[in-house]
Amino acid sequence: MFIVELSFGDEPDRLAARPAHRERLQALRQEGRLVMAGPFPDDSGALLIFDVPDAEALAATLAEDAYYRTPGVTIISQREWSPIVR
Repeated sequence: MFIVELSFGDEPDRLAARPAHRERLQALRQEGRLVMAGPFPDDSGALLIFDVPDAEALAATLAEDAYYRTPGVTIISQREWSPIVR
């Protein structure tokens, strides 16, 4: 599993791109590649947990969604995670 943390800026492009991004997240959830995702209450960023086998699969998954390249969206952290309780 991998955890991705995003930081959000005030650029209007981010809000315009969000509906398509959220649809993509729903598809990833149905495919089993996304465990959970959501913004922080202050809308300063978000946290996503992906269930993919390796960093290459994570990179490919992120590349499928233009939201991660949208002005106002910054990936600030990507870390492999080994949960012990599920």
